[in-house]
Amino acid sequence: MILHAFKEKSNQKFINKLLNSKNAVIRSKKLESVGVVIDASEFSDAEAIKNFFHDLGIQLPKVKIIVFVEDEKKTERLWGNYFSKKDFGWRGHIKHAELKTFLDTEFDALVGFFKKDALELKMVTAASKANFKIGLSGVDDRLFDFILDVNTQDFDVFKAELKKYLTILNKI
Repeated sequence: MILHAFKEKSNQKFINKLLNSKNAVIRSKKLESVGVVIDASEFSDAEAIKNFFHDLGIQLPKVKIIVFVEDEKKTERLWGNYFSKKDFGWRGHIKHAELKTFLDTEFDALVGFFKKDALELKMVTAASKANFKIGLSGVDDRLFDFILDVNTQDFDVFKAELKKYLTILNKI
């Protein structure tokens, strides 16, 4: 129990270190690749997200989704890529190979589609090498470059707002 608290503290320090050294340069090119981080307890329709980005003109192989699950044993393997608390070690060390690959990919945009204030979700968002990070309000504001005030249950509102602002920002 005590070691668990120390592990969380070391990972929180890792997140703070990443956010303090964050590069604020955002390229103005159009979106060609997108990474999406989802919390399975809040939203579970990964296909709807893939279809949305396909409708925006992004090719499906360039849309990568990774899902955070609380307990892998209760999870049906519906998603190709998922991660849980046990995939993280001390000081931000990541044990999951697919998660490492996801984080090392330089996406044009990363969408954090979650409202949960989970350390693991924040760590994945902070460690991602994505150029432009989009998220929902209610989570640490330092994680994202662009924040939408939408609930995860309102996916249609999220789609409309994101499309509107990506058009305004000349990203699509």
